[in-house]
Amino acid sequence: MTTTRMMSFRLLLAAASVACATPATADPLLDESVGFAGTFAFIGSGAPGLVIAAVRNGETAFAGFGETARGSGIVPTADTMMRVASISKAVCGDVLASLVAKGEIGLGDAVQSHLPDGFIVPEKDGRRLRIIDAASQTSGLPREMSQTGGTPANPYAGHTHKAMIEALKGDPFLFAPGTGALYSNFGLDLLGLAIAGAAGKPYAAVLEERVLRPRGMVDTVFNPRPRDEKRLMQGHNFDGTPLPFVPTPVTMECASGLYTTPNDMLKWIAWHLAQGGPEDDARRITDHASLVRRDGLSPVLGLDDGGAPMDAMGLGWVMIEADGDHPLILHKSGGRQGMFTYVAIAPTRRIVVFVAINQFSAGGFASMVKQANELIYQLAPR
Repeated sequence: MTTTRMMSFRLLLAAASVACATPATADPLLDESVGFAGTFAFIGSGAPGLVIAAVRNGETAFAGFGETARGSGIVPTADTMMRVASISKAVCGDVLASLVAKGEIGLGDAVQSHLPDGFIVPEKDGRRLRIIDAASQTSGLPREMSQTGGTPANPYAGHTHKAMIEALKGDPFLFAPGTGALYSNFGLDLLGLAIAGAAGKPYAAVLEERVLRPRGMVDTVFNPRPRDEKRLMQGHNFDGTPLPFVPTPVTMECASGLYTTPNDMLKWIAWHLAQGGPEDDARRITDHASLVRRDGLSPVLGLDDGGAPMDAMGLGWVMIEADGDHPLILHKSGGRQGMFTYVAIAPTRRIVVFVAINQFSAGGFASMVKQANELIYQLAPR
């Protein structure tokens, strides 16, 4: 590398570091590693801002870069609130694992058996849609259901129970449930309704009872509260245009509805590395289980965005098997309203990383995924 390039690179790192917010940590190596990975992810993202948080052996670290909205001058902190989009699916899988561990629902149950009145889920080639199919992206349903009535300020206004009932009429499946894998928000929308039916209360209440309240996640919501407005991280489109904060309908809560903070994410992901009583351990085993293998599935579409091909699916999690020095990784990404997010867990190595950027960018997404995975590989004990 030439002297000029070296100086330019150092100046770039210095510029990124100036806009970085990093709290003190009890693990200096983790703190240093998170800041370093975050710097490179931020530089490669082209986004106005980035947050990164990690847990290793019970210790946590956080770093924030840039600004919460283009031109705001506000550096994101661990209490900045953002939409995490489809990471909501992994949280929904956590809720589902709780119901499975308590015997309140079975992975082999027909989704139909837990849906509200009026919902009719047809069979496809003699196969019914099961809970495991909806949770593992093997439902055979399209990515999104057809809906009308949305506006720029409320694009999901048409995402209603009535629209879901209509979308299930005729032959809604692209292939028979359980025979292939296709990323489907529609399938997880139905799963949220089925969880509510099995628990006998709205999905939001089940989430609060099984996940949020026990882990002290007081800043995880479906729609930001008035007091949250000043700490929101605003998403931006591919061209840098800011995108509005839009309402989350109840029908989308399981698939992509959550707003949260890095601090709350740290509380959630710390549970995945903990060891508890028999009930908690049974729930974690279910949540982290490799339930549907890639081998034999056809087609497989939309599930290879975690830096390596998907090897198996779990309850909302995409799994990459251990390979050489690389540990088993469970990951989930998200993208909605100008936010790209990613969380990766190496449960056998007790390491988790969460990262988010606030602008749509294919290269930026790839950069943050790469840095998150590399951070796990570097910190994982051999």
